[in-house]
Amino acid sequence: METLVNLSTRRSIRKYEEKPVSDDTLEKILKAAMDAPSAFDEQPWHFLVIREQERLKQIPQHHNHSDLVADAAAAILVCTDTTLHKMPEFWIQDCSAASQNILTAAHDLNLGAVWIGVYPTEANVNSLRVHLELPDNIIPFALIALGYPDEPYPEKENYKSERVHHEEW
Repeated sequence: METLVNLSTRRSIRKYEEKPVSDDTLEKILKAAMDAPSAFDEQPWHFLVIREQERLKQIPQHHNHSDLVADAAAAILVCTDTTLHKMPEFWIQDCSAASQNILTAAHDLNLGAVWIGVYPTEANVNSLRVHLELPDNIIPFALIALGYPDEPYPEKENYKSERVHHEEW
């Protein structure tokens, strides 16, 4: 898919077919995530892939806005590893870039995906950390549900020329 078409047509997809996502497809998505830019090439991320249906169904008990994960084929928890931080003030941007790459790659591979924020909501961070048995040095940042879309991609124009400024405000 052409990059600009991908970016302009990608939407948050919250309903999925009951069809598994292959290992090969997940690996392509994770490679794209790790191709994201990061400050000083720090790459402070780790990714927890969740595919077991019972575990996916338990996620909503540990995050108050994640009911749709129960019906996803997979989810990827994007995390940062504090032991990898050389520039700790930039990990949020780094993990955001990796998360966007996951969404873009998923769309390119005909999957639907939705970004579910975890960090900085302390209750979600702590509950997922305990539930998924994350080490103390790992901070969960975002949960991305994935699957083959069971709803149409809604068309929408997001460009707003009134929000673009040139040379000065």
